[in-house]
Amino acid sequence: MSIDRIVMAFAGIVILASVGLVVFAHIAWAIWIAAFVGANLLQAAFTGFCPMAMILKKLGAKPGQAFT
Repeated sequence: MSIDRIVMAFAGIVILASVGLVVFAHIAWAIWIAAFVGANLLQAAFTGFCPMAMILKKLGAKPGQAFT
């Protein structure tokens, strides 16, 4: 699995988990987690800078198209 797919999968899991926390546990700060992940995805689309991609690259994951 490439870095691109791992980053998108991780972001999706974190957003779904934060939505689950809001629905089932009524934890308001979970909205901030989803907002942070969404903002990070948005800025990565324009700048190409993604901290998660940098960590995965150092761990040896194969690069994809977006994060080289």
